[in-house]
Amino acid sequence: MKSRYSAASWSRALILLAAFSMSRTLLAQDWKAPPSVVNRPNPVPANANTIALGQKLYVGNCMMCHGQAGKGDGPGAAALEKRPADLTARIRSGETDGELFWKISEGRSPMISWKGTLSETQRWELVNYIKTLAGK
Repeated sequence: MKSRYSAASWSRALILLAAFSMSRTLLAQDWKAPPSVVNRPNPVPANANTIALGQKLYVGNCMMCHGQAGKGDGPGAAALEKRPADLTARIRSGETDGELFWKISEGRSPMISWKGTLSETQRWELVNYIKTLAGK
């Protein structure tokens, strides 16, 4: 018995299914901060001192998953269901201080919320340091 569907029809159907699947995956991975925080200014000036404080916080709390250069390739990343964000890509794509601060504060699985662990000032210091990773 001959199929009433041609190989080309099956190919098109598979391509459409793959495209739909990929678009849903990309949407699920997209993590947007609410519009109300996008333009929130960083009250902690970015200088050598605050960047050094942010680096110390990053090494102690973030580097295990996000990696030394912020690429999402830290030694703990392999054990996670979702790959940690490439922070350098987020900075280069124009993510604002307010967006970074909100994401650090709120967290999203597998990343925890840091607002109960780090002070507001410390989270802003982390933002200052993370922004330096894009140039490395």
